[in-house]
Amino acid sequence: MKSVFTFVLVLATNILFSQNDFQGKATYMSKTTMDMSRFEGRSEQEKKQIMARMKNFLEKTYTLSFNKTESEFKENIKLDAPGGSSGRRWGASNGKGSIYKNLKEKEMIEDVEMFSKRFLVVEEMEQPKWELSTETKKIGQYTCYKATLVKVDTSVDFGSIFGRRGRGGAPKSDNKEEEKEPEVRTLAVTAWYTPQIPVSSGPDSYYGLPGLILELNTGKTTMLCTEIVLNPSEDLEIDKPKKGKKVNREEYNKIIKVKTDELKERFQGGNRGGGRRF
Repeated sequence: MKSVFTFVLVLATNILFSQNDFQGKATYMSKTTMDMSRFEGRSEQEKKQIMARMKNFLEKTYTLSFNKTESEFKENIKLDAPGGSSGRRWGASNGKGSIYKNLKEKEMIEDVEMFSKRFLVVEEMEQPKWELSTETKKIGQYTCYKATLVKVDTSVDFGSIFGRRGRGGAPKSDNKEEEKEPEVRTLAVTAWYTPQIPVSSGPDSYYGLPGLILELNTGKTTMLCTEIVLNPSEDLEIDKPKKGKKVNREEYNKIIKVKTDELKERFQGGNRGGGRRF
């Protein structure tokens, strides 16, 4: 039954994909919950102030522009009003720029700026091992189907910089035997996609389903599509990123780990010097 269900979905998607000029734009609202246990000992008033300052980081909107073979996912940045708080700079994108996907070439490029340097993180798009379900729900006017995935989480853990130890934390052990390899982190993902929109793409770096992903749940973050415009009157421009240092995901994570380790050491009262350079 499951294989028949999958075949029907793929067949329907392929028929819709035959439209040569198919394109569209989807807007997503993203919300992330934060573990407040790290602020134990703070008053309720202080916690509310922290949450208010973190709002720009925890609540964002994005736009996914797509056609049959390409897509571009970007955060919608709002500029501060004159005289407004500059706190927006911290929550603006957490290093995120845009994510370009090319289904035909099986290439994904994340255009990202971190520590004042621009990178193009290039990855080969392998088919994700989605588990398809017959469970459905409505998102707007679209019937969506549920799919789940468990993947290795290769993202950089920026939260470790400001861990609970804070300043004056325990010094790093000199015993190499005590230094263990970091544990492999996994991420449980739930996606809701609609075969009514024949695009095998979605928000962030996700793709590979027989229809556009309209809702995505990854860890503590939920992305929900709030608006879709199909075949707009003006052609969409989907640009492949070209400016920046080309690296693969492993190389990028190693570079960022070096810089975040330096930042963590300075934050905890260690080396206050200039640190290494790229």
